[in-house]
Amino acid sequence: MGALETFILILDSTVRLSIPLMFAALAGLYSERAGIFDIGLEGKMLAAAFAGAAAAAVYGSAWIGLFFAVMVSIGLALVHGFASITHRGNQIVSGVAINFIAAGTTVILGQAWFRQGGRTPPLSADGSRFTAIELPFAEAISGVPVVGLVYSELISGHSILVYLAFLAVPFTWWVLFRTRFGLRLRAVGENPGAVDTAGISVTWLRYRAVICTGILCGFAGAYLSVAQNAGFVKDMTAGKGFIALAALIFAKWKPVNVMFACLLFGFLDAVAIRFAGIEIPGLFEVPPQFMQALPYILTVVLLAGFIGRAIPPKAGGQPYVKER
Repeated sequence: MGALETFILILDSTVRLSIPLMFAALAGLYSERAGIFDIGLEGKMLAAAFAGAAAAAVYGSAWIGLFFAVMVSIGLALVHGFASITHRGNQIVSGVAINFIAAGTTVILGQAWFRQGGRTPPLSADGSRFTAIELPFAEAISGVPVVGLVYSELISGHSILVYLAFLAVPFTWWVLFRTRFGLRLRAVGENPGAVDTAGISVTWLRYRAVICTGILCGFAGAYLSVAQNAGFVKDMTAGKGFIALAALIFAKWKPVNVMFACLLFGFLDAVAIRFAGIEIPGLFEVPPQFMQALPYILTVVLLAGFIGRAIPPKAGGQPYVKER
């Protein structure tokens, strides 16, 4: 296999690995732009992954699995909203609690319902999971140098959730920067008092923001268990929610930058998988554990020294108390 083919395959893996990060980071973008910090992205993704795989296994439909994944994620998002918006609780504590609840509940329910050690039954490709979509003429032009390889391997052959993730980026940009809802959402994250003075409900705006977060986290979880994998396994998110938060900060809370940040982290992960255990001629073999840890190490390095000052929304993490 030539260098070009290897590079294209790495980019193909990059796309697949970056999709849950992209959904989760865009999810966090909505809530954090509204002033609600959400460290519970990991828990919502994990719960959604379990709900999606369980429903798909029981009903035999990937779309029903996606629906249940979104509903469970929205439910947890509303719990976070109830604690941090209605009761003005600590947003970090609420998010951590959701992570713990999801980590424990998914395993307990999985064991109780399916008796497979916390896993769900494997999903088949007969409608129970999202399968790859072959775009028109992908096979016909696959033999064309460069262009055919890029189209058939990199652009074609992904599940519908991959294409929806990339469509969600311009859609999020349009919502935040070209709609009245987006203007108010950004305003409530910067100066909720001014929004309240204008006669707009700060509470309702922030609840809508966390609902948007729940929807996108539901897509992220469903992608993991119903598209990328064929079922749910314990702790399958493996810290992706926290990497998505890092990507969000790295992107300075801007949708297009979020996409490129997630692709970067996906690329680091793809390279680590591709070259795990690689042997440097005449020297030594690189330990697989080092390659597995490399994306997380580089994430810390990038956040610590290469993004400059990332300024979050001014009212982020602060409960709003209406002045009387």
